[in-house]
Amino acid sequence: FPSALFLYFWIRQGICLQLKNSYMKNALFYLFVAFSSIQVSAQDVHTEPNVAKKVPSVKLVDMKGKAVNTAELTANGPIIISFWATWCKPCLQEIEAVNDNLSDWKKEIDFDFIAISTDDSRSKGRVLPMKNVKKWPFEVFLDENGDLQRAMNVLNIPHTIILDSSGKIIYQHTSYTSGDEEEYFEVLKKKATKN
Repeated sequence: FPSALFLYFWIRQGICLQLKNSYMKNALFYLFVAFSSIQVSAQDVHTEPNVAKKVPSVKLVDMKGKAVNTAELTANGPIIISFWATWCKPCLQEIEAVNDNLSDWKKEIDFDFIAISTDDSRSKGRVLPMKNVKKWPFEVFLDENGDLQRAMNVLNIPHTIILDSSGKIIYQHTSYTSGDEEEYFEVLKKKATKN
């Protein structure tokens, strides 16, 4: 983003002074806005190794309606946590990609995968049927009020977090592109082995 800002001001000062047409000035401004928004939205969120923290203690609901504390869920890592929603196509693509590889990955490393639905009261009724139809073998939890989402500062989904064996966050990623799941597995193999 700072480079885009520098570019904008450089262009504005150097070139725009010579342009008499206000339409060109406006076009350059809109190009800057478009460029900077694309650059910001394309950035991945990765946690730096020296700022690892734990998942905050928040109540979630499992598929049977039982309240579960995140402290209990995340105590024994490594764990991949995926924030998702039933209406989010990239979320479903990510979960399916991880699910397709889950049994092979578990042969190489002992870890857990959990999916935390961010569906609200209007769409939470679709979560359990989707889990059943897709025959997902992993735990799915509801964060209906967005408490964990807010506590973790998850602004966009899909949002994936990887915890190491002590429950510390070692990796975060927002969005999904085919192949991202392989990066998750590489992070697990390198940094998150169970004791």
